[in-house]
Amino acid sequence: MKLVHGGDWAGYRAEFGRDALDFSANVSPLGLPAGVAAAITNALPTADRYPDPLCRELRAALAGAEGVPADWILCGNGAADLIFRLALAVRPRRALLPAPTFAEYEAALQTVGCAVQRVFLREENEFAVTEEFIDAVTPETDIVFLCQPNNPTGQVTPPALVERLVRRCAECGAVLVVDECFLDFLPDRDAWTAKQLLRDAPQLIILKAFTKLYAMAGVRLGYALCGDATLLEKMRGAGQPWAVSSLAQAAGLAALQETAYAGAVRALIAEQRPRMAAGLRALGLRVMDGQANYLLFRATPDFGEKLRRRGAVVRSCANYPGLDAAWYRTAVRTAEENTRLLQIMGEILA
Repeated sequence: MKLVHGGDWAGYRAEFGRDALDFSANVSPLGLPAGVAAAITNALPTADRYPDPLCRELRAALAGAEGVPADWILCGNGAADLIFRLALAVRPRRALLPAPTFAEYEAALQTVGCAVQRVFLREENEFAVTEEFIDAVTPETDIVFLCQPNNPTGQVTPPALVERLVRRCAECGAVLVVDECFLDFLPDRDAWTAKQLLRDAPQLIILKAFTKLYAMAGVRLGYALCGDATLLEKMRGAGQPWAVSSLAQAAGLAALQETAYAGAVRALIAEQRPRMAAGLRALGLRVMDGQANYLLFRATPDFGEKLRRRGAVVRSCANYPGLDAAWYRTAVRTAEENTRLLQIMGEILA
C-alpha cells in the first residue's frame, strides 16, 4: 500500500529495522500530556461499554472552550473522519481547492465522484492564498476548502480575505470548510480564527483536532464547528455511530485542562521555528515563510531518500498538486532534535 501522509514510523521500522528521527508528522514534540495519559488509563474500566455516541460531556466542555453552543459541535475520529463525513453528507458535484493543500480533502471528494477545481498558488507569492481564489468561486461551486494555516506551506490567509471568501461562498450557495487544525499553535490564534463568522454563516464549517497540539495522533479525536444543526446531523448520520471511543472522549476532556502544556508547546514552536528556518537557509535551501509548526523547503529530488538512509525522515511533497519532488515539509521539534536534523542535512549537502 502506498501512503500519502507523513508519520509512517511502522513502514520505516519494517524497512530499516529501527526508528527514524521523524520530522514527517507535525505533532507536538513534547509528547502526550501526563494528564491525558492518566485520563486514558482511568477510563479503561469503561471500555466494556459502548461510548456515548453524542459525546455529550466532551461537547459541553468544548462549547465552553470554544465559546459556541454545544449543538454547533460534532466530534469525530480525527478531522479526517469529519472530512469524509462531510463529503458523504453534502455529496458535492464540484469543489474548489487551493494547490498545494492537505491531500485528504480531495481523497474524500473522490469517494462521492466530485470534480475538483484547483487554484494553483504561486511560489513568487510564498504560496499565499489571494483574491484569485475568491474569484474562482462560482454558482457551480458546491464546496470550498481552505486550510488555515495551509498544509504544507504554513501560510495563513488574512481574516479580511477569509471574510470575503465567506461572503462569496454564501452568494454562490457553496459550503465553505476552514480547516483550523494547526491554528492553535499560533500565539495570536484568536486573531486568525473564523469562529466569529459562524453565527451569520450557516454554510461555514470549521475543523479542529486534538491530534497536533496535544500529540494525540494515535488517539484520533477531532471536531467540527458549524451553526447549521441540520448539516451537522447529516454528517453525524454519514458515518458509524460510535466514531469516538470512550478513551478518546476522556482524553479530550483532559486535554482541555492542559493549558500550561499548550502554552509550552506554543512557546517552543515560536522559539524554534525561526531558528530552524535560519538553519535550513544557512545550508543553502529555499525556505518558505509561514506561521505553522512546520516549514516548506526546496532541496533536490533525491534529498529525502538520502535523509532516510541516514536515519531522518521529512515529508516529501512530491504528491502535492502544485509542488514537485524537490519540495519537502519538515516539522519543528525540540532544540536538540532540530540541531540533529540540521547536522545530518549539512553532512549530506557538504
